[in-house]
Amino acid sequence: MGPLSARLLIQRGRPKCDRLGKIRSLDLSGMNLLSEHLDPKLLSRLKQLQELDLSNNQLETLPANLGLSHLRILRCANNQLGDVTVLCQFPQLEELSLEGNPFLTVSDNLKVSFLLPKLRKVNGKDASSTCSQVENLNRELTSRVTAHWEKFMAALSPEEEAEKAQADFVRSAVRDVRYGPESLSDFTQWRVRMISEELVASGGTQVHEANISERPPKATAIQEPRAGPVASKRPGDVPVNLSPNKRVCTSPLAQVEGSSVGSAGSQLEPLHFLQCHSKNNSPRDLETQLWACAFEPAWNEGQAGATSQTVATCGGEAVCVIDCQTGIVLHKYKAPSEEFFSVAWTALTVVTQAGHKKRWSVLAAAGLRGLVRLLHVRAGFCCGLIRAHKKAIATLCFSPTHETHLFTASYDKRIILWDIGVPNHDYEFQASQLLTLDTTSIALRLCPVASCPDAYLLAGCEGGCRCWDVRLDQPQKRRVCEVEFVFSEGSEATGRRVDGLAFVNEDVVASKGSSLGTICLWSWSQTWQGRGSRSTVAVVVLARLQWSPTELAYFSLSTCPDEGMVLCGDEEGNVWIYDVRPLVAQRPPPPATPQAPTQILKWPQPRALGQTVGRTMVNTVVADPTFTYLTALTDSNIVAIWRRNQP
Repeated sequence: MGPLSARLLIQRGRPKCDRLGKIRSLDLSGMNLLSEHLDPKLLSRLKQLQELDLSNNQLETLPANLGLSHLRILRCANNQLGDVTVLCQFPQLEELSLEGNPFLTVSDNLKVSFLLPKLRKVNGKDASSTCSQVENLNRELTSRVTAHWEKFMAALSPEEEAEKAQADFVRSAVRDVRYGPESLSDFTQWRVRMISEELVASGGTQVHEANISERPPKATAIQEPRAGPVASKRPGDVPVNLSPNKRVCTSPLAQVEGSSVGSAGSQLEPLHFLQCHSKNNSPRDLETQLWACAFEPAWNEGQAGATSQTVATCGGEAVCVIDCQTGIVLHKYKAPSEEFFSVAWTALTVVTQAGHKKRWSVLAAAGLRGLVRLLHVRAGFCCGLIRAHKKAIATLCFSPTHETHLFTASYDKRIILWDIGVPNHDYEFQASQLLTLDTTSIALRLCPVASCPDAYLLAGCEGGCRCWDVRLDQPQKRRVCEVEFVFSEGSEATGRRVDGLAFVNEDVVASKGSSLGTICLWSWSQTWQGRGSRSTVAVVVLARLQWSPTELAYFSLSTCPDEGMVLCGDEEGNVWIYDVRPLVAQRPPPPATPQAPTQILKWPQPRALGQTVGRTMVNTVVADPTFTYLTALTDSNIVAIWRRNQP
């Protein structure tokens, strides 16, 4: 395609006319245009142009002086754009499409929201929540840069030249002021430089926050599904990349029953409702089943109050890593023809070629194809593949004491303990098989015994709750179940599905599925002491918790041991929360009636979410170790995130 001509613009413009100045809509899509083909002198004659379609071309940038001051709609999908700052020349822009530009990142999406104050839609979806994120980031960055300015100026000596010192301040601020996840560093450093230069220009007397006009409120509390940051596909096309962050809503006031959870007066506030596992990134996909989620451990957890705001979720062919504070999908890994059922985190200490030790966060993901993928999330690629089973993997978990030991449970009715090893200098894993545990039914949940994780493994199975000896100093490398635990006396007590299993503390186990409408709290130590030589043992029940009377299965419970909390979703979209510290501290016998939940989070009503969502089930819910963030997954392809607000 050669340079554009006035005749061509008239042919492809609307309404049909003989003058460029009367054209309001222009379609230049699919013409293999290069950036140099866009002649500013020619295009600036389109004085009334409001809509321009440049999609499906080869544009690497847009000229900075197109002169299209009235442009309201711009489509630039499927090009090679690498920078969005040039879009500031379109101050009236309301709708923008940037999908399919492989070199744009999540930071570019935030820049767009900052630069275009009238922007209402990005990639066809509402942009107000991204604007809210930008406002929050900008407010915090402004505060931090201002504090850095005061500290910097106070340290100056009278002899230092003000002009040189101010230039040094800008460099210092860009280097030292940090906020938010690393994936947003391009945006935050860009804004820090702008804020710093504004401070310097004003002599430190004033700095303006983001000039983003307020969006008019919606008629409903929850916004339409929207697309967010553009996928990041850098040269080499690494599999873990930044994903469209599709959001159903942000911060609707969920209905809450019961008393406050945790410290006195604290409340759980809904932050984000995301739709990031959709097939073909379609906001209409409300059928992809989400299966599991896990918080990245805080590897400085020896410090008081250490927590993590990064959570991994899996469902369909995707694994997403989400920043709970901002609601941004930091990374997204896709495996065509796979359906992911489970994820688990570990941290590995690796030695670089230079001899330096580094701490790696590694995410294991597995599902339908029986493969375990080891994802180096920060670096952004899959660095290991274990062909673990010939059938689907139902669940997996890492040992809490050996960072390289991974348990996988499959539909082939086997549990295998792997040593994934430490990656070499080429970031390659060499996994080895340590143990094989035979089961008589599919294991649904795996749980190393908290007080002796190197000795025994508990599993909630389709046929009940079972335990294996996993000590590696024993000669047998293939073992059968050591003990089956039952939850009431009599022959009918055996063989009942246990689909929820987790330790509340080093002794107390929470399990679900053995009886309708209740969650059982029982003592590992008392049960094990009373075992004798029997292969079937009734658990020592400490208490029972009232839960949904549904006959549906596979609602996974979780615990927050540091806070003494038990969590579980249900078929009505509720999240049941129990503070069990008073129960585990009391002496037997257990209370005669099940204990009511401390709090129930009610899912927003269908009219708020949109009639297409309808009733939803919360099948998985987890919290970070300090119970600051809570993440729930639904059967309608929605990831919900709450945050506990301290009084």
